[in-house]
Amino acid sequence: MKKTLAILAAGIGSRFGGGIKQLEPVGPGREIIIDYSIHDAIKAGFNKLVFIIRRDIEDDFREMIGDRIEKKCAELGVEVCYAFQQLNDVPIPVPEGRKKPWGTGHAVLACRDVISEPFAVINADDYYGKEGFEKAARFLETGGYGLVGYVLKNTLSDNGGVTRGICRVAEDGSLTGVDETHDIVKTPGGAEANGVPLDLDALVSMNFWCLPASFIAELQKGFPEFLQGMTNPLKDEYLLPTIVDGLVKKGERVSVLPTHDKWFGVTYKEDKQAVVDSFKALYAAGEYQTDLYADIG
Repeated sequence: MKKTLAILAAGIGSRFGGGIKQLEPVGPGREIIIDYSIHDAIKAGFNKLVFIIRRDIEDDFREMIGDRIEKKCAELGVEVCYAFQQLNDVPIPVPEGRKKPWGTGHAVLACRDVISEPFAVINADDYYGKEGFEKAARFLETGGYGLVGYVLKNTLSDNGGVTRGICRVAEDGSLTGVDETHDIVKTPGGAEANGVPLDLDALVSMNFWCLPASFIAELQKGFPEFLQGMTNPLKDEYLLPTIVDGLVKKGERVSVLPTHDKWFGVTYKEDKQAVVDSFKALYAAGEYQTDLYADIG
């Protein structure tokens, strides 16, 4: 079956200011984080990639990432598509002064002409580990809703507070809710948020979703409702966690797929060296080869 991975890359260039050049090499062959996600996804059985980007970064994206990934995917029989998240892709006039993108739900909605099968969604600049992709690839065959859950202690930064969606999980492994928790910091005894100790072994969402083909229709239905209910037309966003939470409240089952792989990304500029060191350790452990795709044939 077709197994599609949608990669949220429309926000590239906005985190630290400037353009796409923020995606600096982290691997020994000048690989960037997205290279590892694509490798791990293809090895796990994904055979279609959809890059969700903005029109204004298309040339840079293709030069730095897209063209070489398309070439490699052509060799491996993997389809590559593009979807474009645009501020004016809304059924209403864009509010005067609105510059902020419409959110991750709107980004996935931009895929409505290129996705008609079950798919997974990830962030472009996060490292998720191999196990998550393996579980996601298998889960897509069920055609249901799923969330790859990461252990909180495997997602923290040494350089400052982070925001994580802490999952509430029923005994049957289904998601009952996600508590968005801000300013989570490491402490000598574990982790806390605003002075409240947290369970280091709690599962958290890192925006790695498994979604049925019908989810696109849910987005199309819900987006006008979101627009009508905005309280701040300049900043409100149509976000995947909020959308899925609404489905959970309506009785939709969302399975939590736990992984013990370490997640990492560059939340702060100071995280860059830690990411480089983490990849060095993965290579040393034999997780990756100098020729990244040598283990896929």
